[in-house]
Amino acid sequence: MAEHRYREGMAVAGAGLALLAAFGPTSAGAAPRNADSGTVTTGPTRSVASRFVPGPCPTTPEPIEALATARCGFLEVPENRARPDGRTVRLAVAVIPAASAKPAQDPVVFMSGGPGGETFDDIPFLVSSGLNRDRDLIVMAQRGNLYDEPNLACPELDRFYATSVGLPSYAPRTEKLMLDAVKKCRARLTADGTDLSAYNSTENAADFADLRTALGLKEWNVYGHSYGSNLALTYLRLHPQGIRSVAFDSIAPPQDVSLPFAWAGAREGLENLYKACAAEPACKSRYPDLERTLNEQVRKLEAHPLTLNVEPPQGGDPVKVVLDGGALVNLLVAKAIPFAEVPAAIDELARGRPERFARARAAGSVPVVGQSAHGLTNSVVCSEWVPDHSASDVLNAGRRAFPDWPDQVLAQAPQLAFQDQVCRVWNVPDRTATVRVAPVSSVPTLFINGTGDMKTGASWAQKTSRTLPRSTAVQVPGIGHWVVPQSPCAQKVLASFLTRPTAPDTGCVADLGWEPFTITPK
Repeated sequence: MAEHRYREGMAVAGAGLALLAAFGPTSAGAAPRNADSGTVTTGPTRSVASRFVPGPCPTTPEPIEALATARCGFLEVPENRARPDGRTVRLAVAVIPAASAKPAQDPVVFMSGGPGGETFDDIPFLVSSGLNRDRDLIVMAQRGNLYDEPNLACPELDRFYATSVGLPSYAPRTEKLMLDAVKKCRARLTADGTDLSAYNSTENAADFADLRTALGLKEWNVYGHSYGSNLALTYLRLHPQGIRSVAFDSIAPPQDVSLPFAWAGAREGLENLYKACAAEPACKSRYPDLERTLNEQVRKLEAHPLTLNVEPPQGGDPVKVVLDGGALVNLLVAKAIPFAEVPAAIDELARGRPERFARARAAGSVPVVGQSAHGLTNSVVCSEWVPDHSASDVLNAGRRAFPDWPDQVLAQAPQLAFQDQVCRVWNVPDRTATVRVAPVSSVPTLFINGTGDMKTGASWAQKTSRTLPRSTAVQVPGIGHWVVPQSPCAQKVLASFLTRPTAPDTGCVADLGWEPFTITPK
């Protein structure tokens, strides 16, 4: 969770973007197949004017090969559908053509993680995973993302996250600097006329419903990871028309996601790590007391933080890094250390060699300013994840998950520090009653989860599938958050599901094991 709220990519700090980034002059600009525009239905009783406008593909910081042949443009929709005569927002869209000469007529639409994660940056991972092998792949930046108008980036927060690697995780000064950045971002966005209450999962889901109609598509398949799985469930509940199948990668069910939920995911992922190490003779022999060792290090570092000067993995001058208990936990949950290396990293730390964790923390000192839509992040988190529980609920959930850890660490959900305070500043309406509803649907669904995921535990698939009777669930050993790009087997399962949603071939899963753990000399 945290800075990237379930999104793969950043280790500790949040990411960012340039405000109101415009499409560049290059790349293809033809309209997607069957594109049209006009008035489309976005809910059971309300119709609003939405349309697709063809245009050039974005010029991304690093060239994305798939965009050279993509058909791009904007989806224009009301910012707030309760005020259809109000401001219009423009959402960047790309249709990546199928690699097959005879593609299926039902494309797959991708819902990215975050909320607020940059969507176009995910295209290379989607293409390399085969998402456009047999059908067109449709990618739309969720409202407020980079390449949208408006873009809800918060460079103020990006700069804070870069600085925070040299600060104690949960100290009052760290909190003050974060809240100052949040206040500045909010003031700037609202001064531009942005209605922050309109950036939520209900509006996001309606945007995708409008997109399918605007592109003239009878039906499509949905693939969402992390927050994108949360959004896909909301979309399935509110706009079931035209959905052929839905695949959820690293499930984050809207009916359950909250700050206490984060501790359950961290516990499940670490439990799976301990079990996997114990089941591998070399790991068990070399790291026999892994859980006890980690518990000791969390307590020790929170009481006596380490301050180091470390060169970031990206290169450059050494930066100041503070490694305390909170930072250690956040690094593990963020998958800043690969799953196979975690036992070795914990052992090294206990032996007075913190460099592996310190380098991972130093990575956050080099921000990509303006890449993540922190405005969308805060609007979703503060309206949908935070309002219905107290600070003591978070602490108690942490104590249940990790009774040996200090309260200073457990009081903050991993990767979601100071959220109660942030949300008082962000000040958007409570939407928990609207979104905390489980979808009931006979649409075929697929759950793909990794046992190494410390953000969204794999067991949530079974719980979520209770109201989705035509579901298939697979667990991939030793894989963390966002499974499909990391697992050839998961790619095969997803491809099979898109071909036969009611009978996917999951045979490769039975032969899977985790990558052998890194064993360092004593």
